[in-house]
Amino acid sequence: MTRMFVDAWDPSYGSSFEGGGEDGPASASTAQVDTDVEVPAAEWAPIDVPRGLNPPDVVFLVDGVRRNDAGLWTAEEDGTSYAGLAASFAAGVVRCDLGRGAAELVDAKVGRGLFTASPTAGDLQAGSVRYDVHRVSGTGEASKLPAAVQPQLTALEIEISTMARGDDLLVVDGPLRNRRQLPRTIGYVKTQQKQYLPAALTAVVTALKPGQRTPVFHLGTVWGGWSWYLRLPGGSGAPWSGIVRVECSPDLTPEQAIELAELSGATLPRFASSAYKDPRAPQNLVPIAGLERRLRGMLGDARVLHRALTLATARNRA
Repeated sequence: MTRMFVDAWDPSYGSSFEGGGEDGPASASTAQVDTDVEVPAAEWAPIDVPRGLNPPDVVFLVDGVRRNDAGLWTAEEDGTSYAGLAASFAAGVVRCDLGRGAAELVDAKVGRGLFTASPTAGDLQAGSVRYDVHRVSGTGEASKLPAAVQPQLTALEIEISTMARGDDLLVVDGPLRNRRQLPRTIGYVKTQQKQYLPAALTAVVTALKPGQRTPVFHLGTVWGGWSWYLRLPGGSGAPWSGIVRVECSPDLTPEQAIELAELSGATLPRFASSAYKDPRAPQNLVPIAGLERRLRGMLGDARVLHRALTLATARNRA
């Protein structure tokens, strides 16, 4: 009889494992994958945290949030028009002292931008808030403007990440991408959209018990690097429930990547969220959830900003 599970994630967030259709549980990635990094592929099996390995005393976690405040259109003197997007974004870093069981916001910054391909648009002052213009390349279709916000948010996250120093572990929410130069840093991917492993090794992923990880493998993508899967406690028991993918810089040696993989297994499960508290449990780590709430509050009231933008553009037309 087919077994069924209720995904712990709130369906308004999609699914913790994006897939379906004819490709099976998820579409297969075309990336070249080296699965013989830590052990030969034929010897893959779940790996426990080494006995006696403790998490670091201090862990820094970095995340960012973004919000589209208003869509705009320009009217150029030559009769052409360009789409625009006024967006707010913020990044912050939270410091977790595992010895004291305390977490504190170390630093946070807010940015705002007007994203458009218009050659004449300038910075937009909406009440007390300023939206700096960011000119996008190409024709600037409205549907593509939200993607232009991400590089600005990433730059803010990198700036914030300098608060983590020395031997402290830095956890970045999401793929590392162009943040792979940060020391002692792992990327934390909580939504699985691609299937990187062949079926035989995917079975090792779904067989993981809470706290266990897969061997390290190498992804040959543009932003490729060392990666591994880890299961957090508190899932529903479904094959992919509680599974996250963790990655680190390709500039590291295999031995350094394995060391970080072991450290992630000793550290990340401590931060797993509970379903009755978080709609994206257990993958949405408790410190990250708290940081996101704080950052969204720093963005300000969306309705007030929308009205300020409406008034500002009306004055500009007058």
